[in-house]
Amino acid sequence: MDFNFSDDQQQLRDAVAKWVEKGYAFERRRAIEAAGGFSREAWDELAELGLGGLYIPEDEGGLGMGPVEAMVVMEELGRGLVLEPLAQSFIAGAVLAGHADEDTKDSWLPRIAGGQALVVLAYQERKARYRLDICEAKAVKAGDGWTVTGAKSLVPAGDEADAFIVPAQLDGKIALFLIERSADGVAARGYGTQDGSRAAEVVFEKAAATLIAQDGLPALEHAVDIGIASTCAEAVGLMDKTLAITVDYMNTRKQFGVAIATFQALRHRVADMKMQLELARSMSYYATLKLNAPAAERRQALARAKYQLGVSMRFVSQQSVQLHGGIGVTDEYIVSHYFKKLTQLEMSFGDTLHHLGEVSARMQDTAGVFA
Repeated sequence: MDFNFSDDQQQLRDAVAKWVEKGYAFERRRAIEAAGGFSREAWDELAELGLGGLYIPEDEGGLGMGPVEAMVVMEELGRGLVLEPLAQSFIAGAVLAGHADEDTKDSWLPRIAGGQALVVLAYQERKARYRLDICEAKAVKAGDGWTVTGAKSLVPAGDEADAFIVPAQLDGKIALFLIERSADGVAARGYGTQDGSRAAEVVFEKAAATLIAQDGLPALEHAVDIGIASTCAEAVGLMDKTLAITVDYMNTRKQFGVAIATFQALRHRVADMKMQLELARSMSYYATLKLNAPAAERRQALARAKYQLGVSMRFVSQQSVQLHGGIGVTDEYIVSHYFKKLTQLEMSFGDTLHHLGEVSARMQDTAGVFA
């Protein structure tokens, strides 16, 4: 299998890396975090690069690319600690392009691609514990349309979004709906999260909704898998940069008159960090390449990837802080922000133990088939 990137993919990586370096310096990120964790100006700059349209067909105003290009982009955004939730545009573009009717596509996809509309997935509920088949939100028919009643938690930039993709119970099944934030009956309470970004608790009270998919669970699973793959790629970029910062610090920090990078015990710990990074990178590639596989194969692959990434994120971030000492947890020093971001990503789209359980359950199901 060829793991080399094409010229177009490399150029895309370079373009995003240059924007991160020149347009999203640590000082700007700190200012965005202090202002609430989301910048519409930075979002518009991402849109100017065409990144919101990666998953959107060209005839709908997008770039018509796919998972590998999204992985490349998310790695670079991870290196730059970018707060704006670009992965949500990948999810929204894929869900609407694959399941919505033509009117909904024509109305929303060009706006998502151009950055005029931020559409986010609002699926988590307090009692679900990461399970996608548990949903208390309910939808009912209302004239020619639908209304949705329910509550969703930890919605990325939920009080800044223009619309939500929402799963709700309909006739005994989970269906997917599109709900505008400006619709009557929608209330969003925003707050900052541990990593400096923004989320919201969103309540829907008979809110007008557009049906995307009546049998919505398969579409929701695919949406979450895109989110997992994006999280894995972002984490690889974060860990790569965390390791580089740590090595640079060890080469400059001195004890007993010599750089601590010369201490063999510490060099072994850095080698272990590098090993975990490369394991994570391999599983991120694996997750990305399995996104278009059949559902059962895809879900197993993404659970395996998220488990390994969770282990690697925890190890690399904690080792980095320990190798830095006290400075590693100060808010003024950049590595503490990488630590917080990696800690939060480990729990995004299902934490490590959840995905270990998913892998185990699917392996048992497979064993039962061949027993």
